[in-house]
Amino acid sequence: MLSSVLLVFVGLVLVALAAEYIDSTLGMGYGTTLTPLLLMLGWQPLQIIPAILFSELLTGLAAAFFHHAVGNVDLLPRRPSKGILLPSANGRHLPVALRVGLVIGSCSLVGTIVAVALAIQLPVFWLKLYIGVLVTAMGLLILFTRKRELPFSWKRIIGLSTVASFNKGLSGGGYGPIVTSGQILSGVGVKSAIAITSLAEGLTCLVGFSAYLVISGWPGTELLLPLSLGGLLSVPLAGFTVRRMRERNLRHVIGWVTLALGAFTLYKVLF
Repeated sequence: MLSSVLLVFVGLVLVALAAEYIDSTLGMGYGTTLTPLLLMLGWQPLQIIPAILFSELLTGLAAAFFHHAVGNVDLLPRRPSKGILLPSANGRHLPVALRVGLVIGSCSLVGTIVAVALAIQLPVFWLKLYIGVLVTAMGLLILFTRKRELPFSWKRIIGLSTVASFNKGLSGGGYGPIVTSGQILSGVGVKSAIAITSLAEGLTCLVGFSAYLVISGWPGTELLLPLSLGGLLSVPLAGFTVRRMRERNLRHVIGWVTLALGAFTLYKVLF
């Protein structure tokens, strides 16, 4: 009995490690991958979603720190922010990357709280269909615009971050693909977008997990501990991976991965 429990625990740690490595490297894929997998393994949505939210609260903030530490983005006033098509912030202001992350996190408050309140009532079929169509469209947009330098737009960032937080609160996934690809389509550099997504996702998950505590109570540690441990173990490796990759290659990969995640979600829903 003990060996089977340990085997499940180690398996969950390894799955979370792999999923978070992809998420912290490409800015997407953790909840979108883990939620359907854990559902297939027999866990219930109200066990899965809060565990994913809590683990991504920890891993999102940790990933943002490591991306800053290795030079993928400037989230503290150290030197001009990289990869954003805006005038660099001077010493008296917060770096642009940090401001974008805080704005995305703030916009996520309303979307996440409303989504959590609806999560128990909304039919799973329509939720997954909606997320699949949206993520597929974002992937196609990135690929169609991959050779263009897009102007920075606060309006696009605010709108897409609100939609993404709604997805997160409803299903535990669908946040990273929208926020990361949405930033790229709003004029943010690829490496900055990945790091900003980690920061904003951590803040969003704090709100979502707190809402679940109020509505449903403590979810237990059966999933929470292994998912958190596996996710945290992957963060340093992901930070160094992003540092070594070229921005053009990252943008291309993100476009295809976003498209694949959306197509896979649609396939699972429709077939």
